[in-house]
Amino acid sequence: MRRGWKMALSAGLRGCRRVLSWVPVLVIVLVVLWSYYAYVFELCLVTVLSRAEKVIYLIFYHAIFVFFTWTYWKSIFTLPLQPNQKFHLSYTDKERYENEERPDVQKQILVDIAKKLPVYTRTGSGAVRFCDQCHLIKPDRCHHCSVCAMCVLKMDHHCPWVNNCIGFSNYKFFLQFLGYSVLYCLYIATTVFSYFIKYWRGELPSVRSKFHVLFLLFVACMFFVSLVILFGYHCWLVSRNKTTLEAFCTPVFISGPKKNGFNLGFIKNIQQVFGDNKKFWLIPIGSSPGDGHSFPMRCMNESQNPLLANEEHWEDNDYDNPDYPEGSSSLAVETET
Repeated sequence: MRRGWKMALSAGLRGCRRVLSWVPVLVIVLVVLWSYYAYVFELCLVTVLSRAEKVIYLIFYHAIFVFFTWTYWKSIFTLPLQPNQKFHLSYTDKERYENEERPDVQKQILVDIAKKLPVYTRTGSGAVRFCDQCHLIKPDRCHHCSVCAMCVLKMDHHCPWVNNCIGFSNYKFFLQFLGYSVLYCLYIATTVFSYFIKYWRGELPSVRSKFHVLFLLFVACMFFVSLVILFGYHCWLVSRNKTTLEAFCTPVFISGPKKNGFNLGFIKNIQQVFGDNKKFWLIPIGSSPGDGHSFPMRCMNESQNPLLANEEHWEDNDYDNPDYPEGSSSLAVETET
């Protein structure tokens, strides 16, 4: 009976947590809805007197607004990708691993499994990266998100403002959202500024629209400053082909730590997020190359590149790979969260 109450309480807490996680998103949505009302109705339809100016303001505003809301939607509802089945321990391996009481044998089991997979990164101590919660060998650049309770491919960070984990599947959309957010705030601020001055000087009658116009400029400038810093930081990350996690913790490869291990050069780094076709760079349509499990590396040539190699290469030539020298099976394995 007591166990049943504990399970019910735990389920209730998880439900409350899921509900509360949408509060930041709700706040953003309410601010955006108010900004739409304030700009379209209180500024353009009430305050602006010139018909031509109204039309121009509204056309450009709605063009930006569509991409702004579209990218925000994609950032929220594009689910993060998890590693595919070949990185998970099989039923036999999992049973053998869990039933084995000797740590050294457990480590050897995981090392043997890792040899058959295209993984080149290690933990800080040089051990094979294993998630003891998801029971899988982590692909390169994959990390476990404690909020989502799963391993996420090319995880960047968990963002409460979109209530989603930002990773391989939606990083492009998140970056576009930041860019269009900056443009949205900048457009509002520049077009509202002249009317803000007129209201401030008393050149326009003090009506209800005055509050909306004055507050709209303040909110736009406040969000612009914070967003442009965040957007600039992520642009820097893209130019170096790094994730937020990799910027704070240098990735470790089989040969050791390499701060620029995934840096392929400025143009190729951009293509790793936005794809080769430039006409899709500004549109929130998935175009990132690869499947999120393997990535080209600066220190590897084409024959060793896991992104260019097929699965048969990994399964048939594990011991021929120069990145797995003799004695590599003795590498320790640690669990990492």
